[in-house]
Amino acid sequence: MAADQSSPARHSGPKAESAPDMKLPDPVELSRVMTRIAEQSQQLVSNFLTRQSAPSAETPDPLNIGQAFFDMTARMMANPAKLVQAQLSLWSDYMSLWQSTTRKMLGESVEPVVKPAAEDRRFKDSLWDENYVFDFIKQSYLLSARWMQSTVRDVEGLDDKTAKKVDFYTRQFVDAMAPSNFAVTNPEVLKRTIESGGENLLKGLSNLLEDLDRGKGKLAIKMTDMEAFKVGENIAVTPGKVVFQNDLMQLLQYEPTTNSVARRPLLIIPPWINKFYILDLREKNSFIKWAVGQGHTVFVISWVNPGEELASKTFDDYMVEGPLAALDAIEKATGERDVNVIGYCLGGTLLASTLAWMQARKDDRVKSATFFTTMVDFEEAGELSVFIDEEQLASLEEKMSEKGYLEGRDMAMTFNMLRANDLIWSFVVNNYLLGKDPFPFDLLYWNSDSTRMPAAMHSFYLRQMYQENRLVSGDIKLLGTKIDLTKIKVPVYILSTREDHIAPWRSTYAATQLYKGSREFVLSASGHIAGVVNPPAAQKYSYWTNDKLPPTPEEWQSTATQHQGSWWPNWQKWMTQFTDGEVPARRPGDGKLKVIEPAPGSYVKVKAV
Repeated sequence: MAADQSSPARHSGPKAESAPDMKLPDPVELSRVMTRIAEQSQQLVSNFLTRQSAPSAETPDPLNIGQAFFDMTARMMANPAKLVQAQLSLWSDYMSLWQSTTRKMLGESVEPVVKPAAEDRRFKDSLWDENYVFDFIKQSYLLSARWMQSTVRDVEGLDDKTAKKVDFYTRQFVDAMAPSNFAVTNPEVLKRTIESGGENLLKGLSNLLEDLDRGKGKLAIKMTDMEAFKVGENIAVTPGKVVFQNDLMQLLQYEPTTNSVARRPLLIIPPWINKFYILDLREKNSFIKWAVGQGHTVFVISWVNPGEELASKTFDDYMVEGPLAALDAIEKATGERDVNVIGYCLGGTLLASTLAWMQARKDDRVKSATFFTTMVDFEEAGELSVFIDEEQLASLEEKMSEKGYLEGRDMAMTFNMLRANDLIWSFVVNNYLLGKDPFPFDLLYWNSDSTRMPAAMHSFYLRQMYQENRLVSGDIKLLGTKIDLTKIKVPVYILSTREDHIAPWRSTYAATQLYKGSREFVLSASGHIAGVVNPPAAQKYSYWTNDKLPPTPEEWQSTATQHQGSWWPNWQKWMTQFTDGEVPARRPGDGKLKVIEPAPGSYVKVKAV
C-alpha cells in the first residue's frame, strides 16, 4: 500500500530570500474567529461526551512496553561514556544547523544538514524548504529523530526481542512528534487556517469527534469516503454465484468469459484476517476477473466475519470447513477431483498446513500450490513480532475472552502502526488539521472493512506459529495428525514482495528450502498489497526471477533477473503446466451444487463495526 514520493525540492538561497512571508490576519479579527471556534468546539465536545459511556478498566501496559524501555535505560546508563558521546554528536549537529540557518537567513545558498528520506511525504509543502523558520524546525526534528533512533539501536546487551520492541516504539514516538502533526508548526496547516479563518480547525474537530463516536470512544480514523463504495455494486463486482456455504465460509464460483476453460479448477484461499475482495476491487485491478479471463474456473473462499457464536472455532475447523470443504464442493460443482490452489498471506499459511496434512493422509487432490506473500517460518517475522510475547498474548487472550473474538479495529490498528506515517499521521493532518475529507480510494475502503478473529483460532495461530514457530519445526498436530512441511511434494509458485512489512520477503524465502516438489520463487516490487494487486495493463513496478534456489535470499537476489511490469503473466505461464487440457466452459449451477445467491455473497457484507 505504499506509494513513492519524491523528496521535497531544494531551493537556493536567493529564492529562499525572496519567498513571500506568511501574512497574518488582523489580530482583532483573528481573536473573533478563534473565540467563535472555541464556542462551537465546546458545543461539539459537549455533544460528543454526552454520547459516551464510562470507559472500561484496561491493563495498564497491555503492550508490555514499560519493561522493554526499563531494560533499555538500564543498559544505556551502564555505559555513560557512550551516552555522552551521543549527546556531543547531537550538539555538534545542532551547531551545524544553527550555522546553516544563519547563512540561509543572510541569503547564502546552503545545503541542508539533514534531508528527509525520498519517500517521506510529510515535508512536501514548499515552505518547509523556502521559509528558513520552517526549514529549521524540519531539520531540527530530523536531527533529533535520527539521534534518538540511533541511540536506542546502539544500546548493547539487549536481547533481540527487547531491542526490536524498543526500536519500534521509539519510531512510533518519533513519528508522533513530527512537526507536521501540529498546527502551529505545519506551514500548510497555518496557511489553510489563515485562508479559511480557522474553519479547517473547526471542521477537523468535528471529524475527530465523529471518528471517536464511530469507534465508540476509541479513535477510528476515516481513511476514505466510506459512502463512495458498496460491496457488490461498484467493488467486488466480477459476476459469479455462491454455490456452497457453511459456518465459516461461502464458496464463490465465477462466471466464465471464455468458451473453453482449463480442466482443473482454481481455488483461491484468502486470509480471514481481511476480506477476499482485495483480489476483486475493481474491473481494472481484479486478479479474479483476470484469472477468469485466462480460462480458469475460479472458486474463492469468502470467510465469515465471526461473532461470539464462533468463539470456539479452531485452526482445525478453518482447515476442515475451509479448503477441505471447498475441495469437496468443487468436485461436486465440476466433476473434477484435482484442483490448483492459491493461498494469500494467512490463507497461504493455512494452505501449507493443509497440504502437509493431506500429504500425511495420502490425499493428492491439489496438483499445484501458489503462495502470495506467505509466512511459514516465523523465526524472523518482521515488526509484527513486537506484538508477540507472553505478556501481550495473555492480555490479548483475556480481552478476547470477554466477547469470544478479537475486534476488527484492534487488528487494523496493529497493521496501521507498521506504517504509521502513511496510515495514521497523514490522515490526522488531512482530516483533523486541514479539515479535509479523505478522497475515495478502493484500497483504503477495503483496508477499513475490518474482520474479527475467533478467540480459539487466533490464540492458536499467534502462539503456535508466531511465538513458538512450531509449524516449520513439524511440531503441530491438525485433527490429531502431526504435519511436516518438508513432506510436501506439490509443485509450488511462491510470490513475495520486496517492501512487505507484514510478511518480509527474506523470511518467506525460507519456504523454498522446505518443500520437496518443484519450486518457483518470484519477487515483486512494492508491498504486501500493491505488489500482488498489480495488473499487467497498469504497466507498473517490476519483478525478479531466478532459475536457482540457493540457501539464502541474499544469494538468490544477487543473481536474479529483473523483468518490467506485472508478474501475473509469469504466473499464468507457470500455471499452464498444471491445467490438464481444456473443457467447455462451466457455469455456476451446472453441476451438483445449486446456486445459493449472487456473488459476492452475504458473508462479505457483514461489518465488524
